Amino acid sequence: MKGLVSVSEKPFGLVKFFTFATLLVFMVFTPILATLISNHANRVMLNRSEEYALVFASNINHQLYDRFVLPSYLRYGSLIPQHPGQQKRLDVIIRNITHGMKVESVSILDHKSDVVAYSTANERVGFQEDGGDAYLKAKQGRSASRLEVRGSLLNLLPGAKEPYCRLISYIPFRSENQPEQILGVIEIVQDMSEDYQATIRLQGMIGGISFLCMFILFVVLRLIVARADHIIDARARERQVLEDKLRRSEHLAGLGKMVATVSHEIKNPLGIIRSTGEMLRKRLGQESQANEQLCKVIVDETTRLDSIVREFLDFARPREMRLQSLAIREVIEAAAKFVAPELERRNISYRLQADANLPDIQADRELLYRALLNILLNGIQAVEKDGSLSIAMTRSGPGKSGVRIAISDSGPGIPPERLEQIFKPFYTDKSRGTGLGLAIVKNIIDSHQGKIEVISTPGQGTTFVITLGQG
Repeated sequence: MKGLVSVSEKPFGLVKFFTFATLLVFMVFTPILATLISNHANRVMLNRSEEYALVFASNINHQLYDRFVLPSYLRYGSLIPQHPGQQKRLDVIIRNITHGMKVESVSILDHKSDVVAYSTANERVGFQEDGGDAYLKAKQGRSASRLEVRGSLLNLLPGAKEPYCRLISYIPFRSENQPEQILGVIEIVQDMSEDYQATIRLQGMIGGISFLCMFILFVVLRLIVARADHIIDARARERQVLEDKLRRSEHLAGLGKMVATVSHEIKNPLGIIRSTGEMLRKRLGQESQANEQLCKVIVDETTRLDSIVREFLDFARPREMRLQSLAIREVIEAAAKFVAPELERRNISYRLQADANLPDIQADRELLYRALLNILLNGIQAVEKDGSLSIAMTRSGPGKSGVRIAISDSGPGIPPERLEQIFKPFYTDKSRGTGLGLAIVKNIIDSHQGKIEVISTPGQGTTFVITLGQG
């Protein structure tokens, strides 16, 4: 195919270079990818742990204020966590709160200095901690955390020390009645060594699996790279087709919007002109036949223009479908009954053939009636006089669940160069037509998930074939 290069024409050296280059790229970027993923996992873990600490501290703050601070003030007149009675009560309250929680220790630091006034780890009571900036922020009313971490992929080696990770959060201990008053600082220590070790293992696993996949991909790439140009070229052609369709759709959408606006503005004045013409016909028709004829021309032409405007509106703003189960033969017979006077006037013979027990289909009766009526009228206009019009209805599709409708006329036929144009909007060979009739028919059939085709031979007539109800 033109524009494509066959596999045999591609130099093998280029394929080999590409695959080995890909292998090298994977070897370089796999460790980076593993590191990025593990770092992201660490950030997610730390963020959730900080959020957990904030919620947990809020609960502790509320419980301590209600169950410890207020009772201590009422009983002792002041808050002294080092007091044996107060410390015992404080210890009971905090241990009840922390029971079952993933917390290593909870401490309360003095709001004046970084001294541990209380801690679930008794050996820390009375010692001055080094909370640093995190402690200072908490004293000012802002929660903060700091991370103590040690470990890397090397810690997975046999005999290496286990990774170590602790998250220390400092949360202001506030007065419930006066939130701006800071009573102290709550320190929550979470041992995250197991989670951190799991992320390191994840990083190692990602690296190992990535290298394994890299080898498999190296083999696969050797097989598929030779066909890459074929696939790329096919995608480019598909994209070009889609872009062409998009441009046509945008053009039709803009055209439809313009048509709908103009048609709507024309429709009301046309109605007024028609009504005025009919009134003049009644008043002036009695005076002279010439006046009556002139008024009749006004009414007839406005009626014709109104019909054209309706076609424009039907094309630009199609009605929403109302699906129902219906017998297609009844719709065909209703359309044929409507055109029967015209068939008789032009001396056109009509014949309907249909299989017994045709299946019902899901369709919009009014839209389908309009589509079939439009095709019948086209056939009548093509035959003009002393011809024939026939309709054949048969089962079709898988399981014979659909209906095939063939509408044939004995007209002059359609030249091959026009067959591809007849369903396009505004294409017509009639001196007074809009070129929208068959475009509307195709839109209706397409909206029913159906298919419409035209078969024509110049001098032998035309057949429109509609297939419905197979989906």
